[in-house]
Formats: sequence, C-alpha cells, structure tokens
Amino acid sequence: MRSAAFRKEGSFAALLVAPSLVVLVLTTTFPLVYLFWSSFQNINLAMPFLDGFAGLDNYRRMIGDGGFWHSIGLTAIYTLATVVLQVAVGLGLALLVLRIPAGQWMFRIVAILPIVLAPVVVGLFFRTLMFAPNFGILDFVVRWLGLGPVNWLGAPTPALVSVIIIHTWQWTPFAFLVLLASLAALPPDVYEAARIDRANALQRFWHITLPLIRPALVIVVIMRAMIALSAFAAIFAATGGGPGTATEILNLYAYRTSFVTLDFGYGSALAVALLVLTMIVSGALFYMRTARTS
Repeated sequence: MRSAAFRKEGSFAALLVAPSLVVLVLTTTFPLVYLFWSSFQNINLAMPFLDGFAGLDNYRRMIGDGGFWHSIGLTAIYTLATVVLQVAVGLGLALLVLRIPAGQWMFRIVAILPIVLAPVVVGLFFRTLMFAPNFGILDFVVRWLGLGPVNWLGAPTPALVSVIIIHTWQWTPFAFLVLLASLAALPPDVYEAARIDRANALQRFWHITLPLIRPALVIVVIMRAMIALSAFAAIFAATGGGPGTATEILNLYAYRTSFVTLDFGYGSALAVALLVLTMIVSGALFYMRTARTS
C-alpha cells in the first residue's frame, strides 16, 4: 500500500515538474546545444557558398585573432575593476549605514532602485544625461572644478572608465544590501570582548568583521564577476562597444561578429569561449571558497 502511494505521489510530482522542465530544456539546453554545434560550422550569411562543417577552424582562428585577445583583455579589466569597486564601495556604505540605526529602511529602499532598472535604461541615462558632452551633469562638474571638458564616451580611456562607472553604479547596491545584512547579523559580544582587550577599530575590522562576513563577500564576488563577464546591454546602449573597439568586451565582440559581420559560426565560437571563461572564473572562485572554509 505504501509503495503504491509513493509511486502515485512520484507520478504526480513528475507531472507537476514536467511543464517547467520542458520549458527549461527548450529555452536553455537546446539553445546551448545549438550554440556548440554552430561553433563547429561555417555559417556566414554574407558568404553562404562557404557554409559547411568547419571542425576546429573557428577555434584555431580565435587563437590568431587580435580582436579576440583585445576583447579578452578589456573583459578582464572591466570585470576586475567593477567587482573590486562594487565590493569596496558596498562594504564601505554598509559599515556607514550600520552606524545609523534609525532610518536604515530608507537606505535599503533607495539601494533597490538602481538594481530594478533595466541595464539598457541605465546605459541610455548615463549616455544622455551624465556623460553627454558640453551639457552632461558629470561634464558640468568637471568644468566647475576647472579640469576642462572630457569626452567621456568619445575617447578610448574615458569611455572604458565610463562603462565601469555605469556598471558599478547599478550593481554596487546589491553588494551593499548583502553585506549590510551580514554585518547586522554579527554577534555584538565578540566586539565587546575585543574592546575590553583594547583592540582598536582597524584591528576589530581586520580580525573580526572581515573573517565573519567572508562567506558573504565571496558570494558577492562570485555573482558580480559572473554578471560582469557577460555584461552587454548597458555598454551597448552607452557606447556600442566604441569608440572603435575601446569598450568592446568579449560579449560585444561575439555580438558584432554574429550580427554585424554575419559570421555566425565564428560568433558562436566566441560565445562558447565566453561561456568557458565564465565557468573557469566561477569554478575557481567556488573552489577558493570551499578550500578556505574546509
């Protein structure tokens, strides 16, 4: 009787899960398999007479492609800079807000607003209002400080700094909220004992706060690194990868290869390379997390 009931419950559970599983396979697994298949093909709408099986030619081409290595370097700079800034600024804001017991709810609500905005909206906002030449808010501030005009989105280095600022502005509140919750949950007795032992504020932060919130810090770093590696919409809306290729990280390079030059085979190989890079980085970070906690 019990085994029959278990079988009925299992069948009913499988029936409930089946629709979402089918949708998941159709929207993730099938496109992923098709992406891998495309990366081994010559698929170029500009030269369809060359279409066919390419084997590893797309990946061999990638090794000698200067644009690919340029985009890899920009991706590394972009990811490292945005993650470090988000964690540092988010932790600093969390430590500051923690000292304001009244009204923390207001800071939490304000922090949510940039996160819920679509990245393309954020990119257009910064492009039209913050970084616009001559009448942008940031350009006005720079002129007021007497530093002269800066072509934020029209020069290579300022453009790269600009997209880093955009990504940091939108996603620092995520780090802030996670770290604020972690800091609020820390036991006060440990700090009281440290004060009795005459530990100063820096010693308490370094030897107590950081070790206790390290799991939250690692999770924030992992999640922000994975999002930064696959960033697209905000950069595309703000600079389109330009000027030239100054902000063309790997995701934008794969997009341009596929949908501008219409080389879908090589674009698929670039997308696979981005996927592998993301898995390597996230896997390394997860390994470091488990190695430190074990």
